[in-house]
Amino acid sequence: MSTLKERLRADLTDAMKSRDDVRTRTLRMTLSAITNEEVSGKEARELTDADVLKVLKREAKKRREAAEAFGGAGRTAQAEAELEEQAILEGYLPAQLSDEELVALVDAAIAESGAEGPKAMGQVMKVLTPRVADRAEGGRVAAAVRQRLSG
Repeated sequence: MSTLKERLRADLTDAMKSRDDVRTRTLRMTLSAITNEEVSGKEARELTDADVLKVLKREAKKRREAAEAFGGAGRTAQAEAELEEQAILEGYLPAQLSDEELVALVDAAIAESGAEGPKAMGQVMKVLTPRVADRAEGGRVAAAVRQRLSG
């Protein structure tokens, strides 16, 4: 069993003992998503820590998008609940790059690839993606590259 999955289970037990409803609910849904991922496909498999991180990122993204949708519809209570769950999930994810760090990495990748103009975005992304890894969402990285190439 992956160490991250073990940590999630241990944290769920602690949350249940301390009667932390939000944390318990969030971790149960996350562990359920991990189990669903393990049994999907042709045969069941044990997820690695990298696979569990992908599930965690996907679940955090779902919470962020749901919070935006609820907020846009004027349902602030539901939006706040989704943001609380997202914050819990982000505690298990690698630290995200700040905007300044991301811009510095983008500038370095542009200089290294010699890219000019928006059409060279693929070249920059090829250099940049391994450096960013799981520390920034793909859409955010692409937007930063697009902005730096066009500006």
